Amino acid sequence: MLGLEECEKPAELAGRGGVWFALAGRAALHVGVVQEGFTPAAKAHPALRAPDEAALRALAATLHDAGAPVRWDDPLPGVAARFFTDDPWGNRLELLC
Repeated sequence: MLGLEECEKPAELAGRGGVWFALAGRAALHVGVVQEGFTPAAKAHPALRAPDEAALRALAATLHDAGAPVRWDDPLPGVAARFFTDDPWGNRLELLC
């Protein structure tokens, strides 16, 4: 739902589960397999930047319509708008523009 493109993991890591997503430049977001006893972090989280406020608001609507929480927060210096959501495992994600 975030519109991220899945990228291939190196062969050496392919059998370990999880998924990688391509980000801008050479960056990637790595999401591992949930292990027994896992507890999501309450504060630690990645922040992903949308290209503009229209795209951010459209993403928020898509997530909301799919039943994901959308919690708008105050903008930061240099940030027009931002919100938080949770992935299906309870991990906090910040989306901003």
